[in-house]
Amino acid sequence: MSEEINKQIKDYYIDPVIFTHKFVKSCDVCICSGECCYYGVYTDLKEHDKIMEMKDRIIKSMDDSQTTDTSKWFEAPEKDEDFESGIAVGTELHNGKCVFLDRQGFCTLQKIAYEDGEFKWKYKPLYCILFPIVIYQDTITVDDEHLERMHYCNKSENQTSTIYDACKDELKYLLGEDGFKELELYREEYLSQNGLKERKFAEK
Repeated sequence: MSEEINKQIKDYYIDPVIFTHKFVKSCDVCICSGECCYYGVYTDLKEHDKIMEMKDRIIKSMDDSQTTDTSKWFEAPEKDEDFESGIAVGTELHNGKCVFLDRQGFCTLQKIAYEDGEFKWKYKPLYCILFPIVIYQDTITVDDEHLERMHYCNKSENQTSTIYDACKDELKYLLGEDGFKELELYREEYLSQNGLKERKFAEK
């Protein structure tokens, strides 16, 4: 995290690194096959319980690269104050990827939302939605550690945008429309005060 964290919006502090950190223009699993999901994710206990309540529906949309044995879907719960309930539950890996990732690189939890005509992130854990953004010690910042593992979106030649520009929908989801407007104003203020212009990257 940067050392310039002093702005708070709703329940979160804002790390201004999200305004300048380079990133790919948008996610495209057809290129990377959902590489960021290969390592699993931590879910809040409430998210875990919600997923288990709909396990039959999830199994229905899984392919043969995934396990339908629900006892192999999650790790043991552990305490983590960055999660709403104070408890995190990690997803397990199967065939070298998150148990909910299918062979095409699509998240089954998001896929069934589309199939059922629901909002695309209705069933998806928050930390999956936000990547490469993460909430750490009540601060919205960049998940540097996980991003460094990526072979596509961490390459400079593919980074034609910033994390802020690539993740506007995710930030609106987290902060709400009012919170996002406040974030936009803070971004303009931060860039101006630091003599930075809005970053423009050449299209490939």
